[in-house]
Amino acid sequence: MKRQVTFLTIFAAGFLTVPVFAADGASGITGVRWGKNTFYFEPMPSGPQPLRNLIRRPNGTGNVNQLVGDYRNPILKPEAAAVVKQKGELAIAGKGFVNAQEQCRPIQPPYAFAMQLGFQMLPKNDGNITIIYGNNNNVRQIRMNDSHPTKLVPSPMGDSIGHWEGDMLVIDTIGVRTDSFTSADRFGTPQSEAMHVTEHYRLIDGTLAKAAQEKAEKSEGAVGNGARVSGVDPDTTRNGLQLELTMEDPNVFTAPLTVLVTYRPLMVEWQEDICADNPVEYYKDQYVGLPKADHPDF
Repeated sequence: MKRQVTFLTIFAAGFLTVPVFAADGASGITGVRWGKNTFYFEPMPSGPQPLRNLIRRPNGTGNVNQLVGDYRNPILKPEAAAVVKQKGELAIAGKGFVNAQEQCRPIQPPYAFAMQLGFQMLPKNDGNITIIYGNNNNVRQIRMNDSHPTKLVPSPMGDSIGHWEGDMLVIDTIGVRTDSFTSADRFGTPQSEAMHVTEHYRLIDGTLAKAAQEKAEKSEGAVGNGARVSGVDPDTTRNGLQLELTMEDPNVFTAPLTVLVTYRPLMVEWQEDICADNPVEYYKDQYVGLPKADHPDF
C-alpha cells in the first residue's frame, strides 16, 4: 500500500546549506527538479531501438494495461527474448508480471530512467552528488571524479561515479545486484550483473524538450492515460534536460543500446512516496512473499 504526504522536511533540510552549483557545468542541471510523463525510453534517430509495446490502443499509443514487449527486436539475445515473450504472454492472459517498483524494492539503473517520473540532483559540500527520485523515494549517491573499486560488491543501485565534460554530466554505473524482480525496462527485459550503464545529461532548449516529450507521449502514451500528473512547467523559455543513456549487457543485448529520456522543470511540491511491503498477492497466483532474513544481522 502506498500513501503520499508532504516530503519530509528533515530530509530536505539536510541539503539546504549545500551550494546549488558545485562544479563547472553544474549550473542549470543540479538543484532543479526535473520530470516527465512517460514510462518509456525514447529512440535514437538511428541504430538499435528500445522495445515497444506490441499491444496498441485505437489511437496508436501503447496499451499500458497489457505490457507486451516486442521480443522480436534484434537487440535482444535469444534467452532475453524468451523472457520478454513469456512475460508478454502473462500480460495478455491478464496476470501481469512483478517488478521491482511494485514490490517496493530499489528501482535500479537502467530501469529507474524509464519509471522515475521526477528527480533532483543535489550537490554536496564534498563535491559529490546525491540524486533523489519521487517514486519510492529512492536515492543514488554519485562519487565525482572517482573510480570504481577493484573488488566491487554488487548492490541494489550499483556503484556510480561521475564527472563533468564541460556542461555535460557523465555518470558511469556498474555492479547492480540482480534478482527475480530486476529488469531493464517496463517490459521485463532482464539484465545481468554485467550491466554497464552510462548517462550523459545536457541542457536543451525548452521548446525542443517540449516537442520531444510530446512525441514520446503520442507514441507510447502518457501516465494516467494522458493526464499530466508530474506537474511539468509549461514555460518553454526554461531549458529542458536530456539524458542520453547507453546500456551494455553482453548477456542480454546483441549490441550497446542507446536511448534518450527528456525531462522538463517541475512546479509541484516534493511528496513522500512510501511503498510498503504487500503481504497479499499482487497478481493472482503470483504471490512472491515478503523479504525475510535467514540469518540475523547482529
